[in-house]
Amino acid sequence: MKKLFQSEWISRLIDASLPVFAAMAALLIGAVMLFLLKVNPVEAYKALWDGAFGSSNAFAETLVKATPLLLVGIGICISFRGDVINIGGEGQMIIGAILATWVGLNFTGLPGWLVITISMLAGFLGGAIWGGIPGVLKAYFSVNEILSTVMMNAIAVQMMNFFLRGPMIDPSQAELASKIPQTARLLEIFRLPRLAPTRLHLGALIAVILAILVYILLWRTTLGYRIRAVGQNPHASRYAGIKVQRYVVLALLLSGAFAGLAGATQVFGVNYRMITDGSSSGFTGSAGFNGIVAALFGQLHPILTIPASILFGALLVGANSMQRVVQVPSALVTALNGLVVVFVVSSEFWRRRRQRRRLAAAKQNDESPPQPEPEKLQQLETGA
Repeated sequence: MKKLFQSEWISRLIDASLPVFAAMAALLIGAVMLFLLKVNPVEAYKALWDGAFGSSNAFAETLVKATPLLLVGIGICISFRGDVINIGGEGQMIIGAILATWVGLNFTGLPGWLVITISMLAGFLGGAIWGGIPGVLKAYFSVNEILSTVMMNAIAVQMMNFFLRGPMIDPSQAELASKIPQTARLLEIFRLPRLAPTRLHLGALIAVILAILVYILLWRTTLGYRIRAVGQNPHASRYAGIKVQRYVVLALLLSGAFAGLAGATQVFGVNYRMITDGSSSGFTGSAGFNGIVAALFGQLHPILTIPASILFGALLVGANSMQRVVQVPSALVTALNGLVVVFVVSSEFWRRRRQRRRLAAAKQNDESPPQPEPEKLQQLETGA
């Protein structure tokens, strides 16, 4: 029994370490690419490390990049645990940011703390609506949520371009021939507090607290149990009396809500205005997609998603530093990040494959007849 426990513990440890090994393998291939470009990989990765963790300001920038990844990631933990795949984080961030920015620009007569609170709630609500729509389509009309969330991203981008070039455009840009699609800057009292002299803002602490609360929600409440039950087996859940459709909608609604909050924190904590180049990544920095990878790296566990988000934030910040120090092409930086994403996502396949093997082995052991102990076998043979 002790050996069985130790074997199971080691297997679980290996499963938890697979994303780490995957990231290391991706960096190893990246080192080969750097070598082919006649760049010293050790020097390049040292620049990456120093750019992400080399100083207090560098670490603060890493945490700033990690904040939207964590908020999107904990939402992904909810939806994926409910067996609904949310690819719409980009659009949900945008809608959440639009509503939060509108509040910040139009309620200037209210106290700063109140406007910030209402704006965060508006961002949360906007993302929830944008995530809830695919949830309703999935639950009641059997529309594939991957397709619907991707299409909602495209709609959100067009809405953003419309508002930032029209009704919400910065008045200083309205009369210019070459208009920059951006809103006016928020008043200083409406900005999330920062840790001077860095850009680290209160949103990072809020994200960590919410990750803990989402863990409690998923594993310590009836609501979270039902979401996970629906994700594990919707047919058994329906037989047990759980309203499956309701929890499918709820999973996507909550997932979108946290992505919308990520968009709001980007406006009120980093940019102090909403600005884009016409694409979704122009505002989100692809956090809606990178948050999915951070959640997968964290084994779809809200607490483990915290260090996973910091890791990917470090990669984003450090890769830019590496590009400046060793003068590698920007395409290589993009390729390096892409390698990490592909390898980490692929590690999930191997983790599930190992789990299936363990389950099959356990089932086979349960079905096999019990074998007599050697001492009893010897007694049977001698007739004692």
